[in-house]
Amino acid sequence: MNTPGPASSSILATVGLQKSFGSLAAAREVSVAIPPGVRYALIGPNGAGKTTLINLMTGMLRPDAGRIFLGGEDITSVPPAERVKRGLARTFQINTLFPRLTALEAVTLAVCERQGHASTWWRSLPAYRDAIDEAYAILGSLALGADCYRLTRTLAYGQQRLLEIALALATRPKVLLLDEPAAGVPRGQSPALFGAIAGLSRDITVLFIEHDMDVVFRFASRIIVMVGGRVLVEGTPQEIAADARVREVYLGQTRHA
Repeated sequence: MNTPGPASSSILATVGLQKSFGSLAAAREVSVAIPPGVRYALIGPNGAGKTTLINLMTGMLRPDAGRIFLGGEDITSVPPAERVKRGLARTFQINTLFPRLTALEAVTLAVCERQGHASTWWRSLPAYRDAIDEAYAILGSLALGADCYRLTRTLAYGQQRLLEIALALATRPKVLLLDEPAAGVPRGQSPALFGAIAGLSRDITVLFIEHDMDVVFRFASRIIVMVGGRVLVEGTPQEIAADARVREVYLGQTRHA
């Protein structure tokens, strides 16, 4: 039975998470509470524990100690696939798209998977008109409607990253975790990518890892800074920019100071 969490007003929360790999402590007493509908950035230097935290939240890793809550319910022992069904979705840095499918086919398949029809949808495609319509609407919301009939492997890299987000959106998430969504994307394509992310429904909470501080300060409404496996500070972009500890250990004397 799920236990109500201490931060029941939060859509996603962790309490005292710890994770070590041998002598390396990748997460040290990490406690965060993310309210619904907020755009959070997770930043920190390399090795700070950002991806480890995402992997713990999604169940890809099991914590050595601590608890994870989704909508106030303890999901610490819930398998990754079940967390997706409960509304916690993620994208990965590595492109894992379907190269032989069109963008519309790929997202339709993801919608059918959610509905339990993934093994049969291709046999009678007209029977899944609702799934196709939903997939097209998702692609349209990410400015991919005009390219929906292109094979995924022919899309520009920035569009492929948006397609990864579309596949996650097909699960109808409450929380969307993005691990460096702009990784490998040409700098000129990043604003469009994050503009699409910023335009997502406020019913979806977004937590993203990003190294480009211009992007972080432009699109995040709150920022979590990790250093050495710990949360150093959390706050608004203005609060983070003014924090001397952040400037010292990570940002340096940037133009945001």
